[in-house]
Amino acid sequence: MIPMKLTLAMSFKRMKPFWVIVSAFGLVFAVLFFIRLDLFSKFLYEPSNTFFSSIEPPLERDSWMNILQNGRKIGASHTTFLKRKNGYLLKETLYMRINTMGLVQDINLKTIGRLNPDFTLSSFDFDIRSGRFVFSAQGVVSGNVLSIKTHGLESTGSFHIKIPERLYLAAGIMNTVEASGIEPGDEVAFQIFDPATMASEPVRVRVIDHEEILNMGVKKKAKKIAMMFKGVTQLAWVGENGEIIKEKGFLGISLEKTTRHDALFGLPVESSQDLTMVASVPSNVPISNADKLTRLEAEISGITYDHLSLDGGRQSLNGNHLIINKESLPDVSTDYDINGLNESQINLLEPTPFIESDHPKIRNLVKKIVAADEPPLKKTIKLVDWINKNIEKRPVIFLPDALAVIENRAGDCNEHAVLLAALARAAGIPAKIEAGLVYLNGRFYYHAWNLLYLGKWITVDSLFGQIPADVTHIRFSSGELRQQLDLISIMGKIKLKIIKQTK
Repeated sequence: MIPMKLTLAMSFKRMKPFWVIVSAFGLVFAVLFFIRLDLFSKFLYEPSNTFFSSIEPPLERDSWMNILQNGRKIGASHTTFLKRKNGYLLKETLYMRINTMGLVQDINLKTIGRLNPDFTLSSFDFDIRSGRFVFSAQGVVSGNVLSIKTHGLESTGSFHIKIPERLYLAAGIMNTVEASGIEPGDEVAFQIFDPATMASEPVRVRVIDHEEILNMGVKKKAKKIAMMFKGVTQLAWVGENGEIIKEKGFLGISLEKTTRHDALFGLPVESSQDLTMVASVPSNVPISNADKLTRLEAEISGITYDHLSLDGGRQSLNGNHLIINKESLPDVSTDYDINGLNESQINLLEPTPFIESDHPKIRNLVKKIVAADEPPLKKTIKLVDWINKNIEKRPVIFLPDALAVIENRAGDCNEHAVLLAALARAAGIPAKIEAGLVYLNGRFYYHAWNLLYLGKWITVDSLFGQIPADVTHIRFSSGELRQQLDLISIMGKIKLKIIKQTK
């Protein structure tokens, strides 16, 4: 057992720093795109105190927008809104070119929403493509149930989600707000349905004021609207005809209305800046031989902590003083009785839409890697070793799921974390996905890893090959993929001060 761990650790020490840095990009990109670039925020529950009972029929429209990062064009979007006999048809396509540490990747998204006459959602189609990664989903509303089918390269899934209220399409919500007559000072709350995590999250929409905005050389009257989600504010300016003129998010991303010709043939689409570097956090002191540290102490400022998973397990938070202690393996039980697990631990053996631990491909692969009667720690070492040898370490701009990772044999930290969670659960090991910051070359980068129950909870990083993970892994979220959205509230705000390193 020990030689295997040493071999695994040595193989990762030889990993090029370049690949370790870009491994964090998948998490940054997934979180970034939640803010109104329509990778996540597609559907909204109607709140019980909605203002939307007196909506006027909107005009049909065909709208083009440039996607900019700090004034540099990195993509374009196209939205059409058409009247149909039984309601409305909304189509939206989006294209972006992303540069991660010199690697340029293109991403294409397409959403089709069929709306009832009262703007509520009837059905949708969602498609995302990036390189050889493909994912699509179709959904139909029937009564208080949203039925969804998902498709990967070879995998399919079906899910049924109960919905307490009517659903709205986020791509048209600004038009709905405009048509409803909401005035400055008015605010309404929604629940966002997230097709990437199959879950919902609260969001608030508030009309700030009326103002003039310059667009394509012309001053236009607009209603300034704020969308607030997990401490992050996204701004939008909606014209008098209900058409979005401009949107502004964080990390320098914005969308601006333009002409078809300019969107398609105007300024050439450039690759984005390195979003991994933009979102990273500088360290006040260098950290050498992080794998040798047994304890790390830091002061955290610039953020609120109430919704984050900073305290618990190997981490303890007192005020803004955070202590991280490295777990020890010698006292980990060589085995445990699954019947002795509590309910929350047993739930972490269950499959989810993106952790398909019950799929035959996953279960058959686990049977080839580990023996059913092996201790959990030995299983974990073998699973991490298999991932290290068989999954190419490269940045992927995509929605990670375990089957897609096995099919494509490539991925960054998110893909590694999702795959290890699926393999571990199929092997009888409760597993969570954790996300936060990890130190490398003078900065802390956003990263994802796992927490496995091996008789006690142990932090495991399959991309770094660390069992347990080093103490520079600072956890901010823990659970499933949806918890990673908590990180958008700290991006660009958090400050770290390392005050003590203990070997």
